[in-house]
Amino acid sequence: METALWMPFLILLLMGTVELSRVTYTYYTLKKILYTVARTAGTQQGINFCDSADAQVAAIKALAITGNADGAGEPLLPRLSAELISVRIERYTAESGALVECVCEATASGCDSAQGARGPDYVVATLPDGYPVTLRIPGLANDPIPLRPHVRLPFGGT
Repeated sequence: METALWMPFLILLLMGTVELSRVTYTYYTLKKILYTVARTAGTQQGINFCDSADAQVAAIKALAITGNADGAGEPLLPRLSAELISVRIERYTAESGALVECVCEATASGCDSAQGARGPDYVVATLPDGYPVTLRIPGLANDPIPLRPHVRLPFGGT
């Protein structure tokens, strides 16, 4: 009799553990994908972060998502696309010493190396809108949880 009373709680606990493991796996897979984007973008030569249609940035995103630079193949996570990933560049400001997003201009504060400005200090890869994960626990209706990992790595390219 006691087993019959405790069994629903034990099953719920087991399912919750499995779902927590799935969400953790998804988060760390997203983190690794973003790390690959930031690391590859931060070491490229001649990459233009100021051009939103830059072929190198698109190839880097495709490589991180599918493992192929041309984007052929299945993504590592379902519903993950290059449009969800944002790559931005940051630099320390001399006045405040804080990190700010670089503007694409050829002035001293700009980061467009194609126009002669100094390059950025960091490359940041993020999922601004998040990657939605829905917990699958019977009897509980819930909204998707948006996972929003980000990776900031030093820029070493030119």
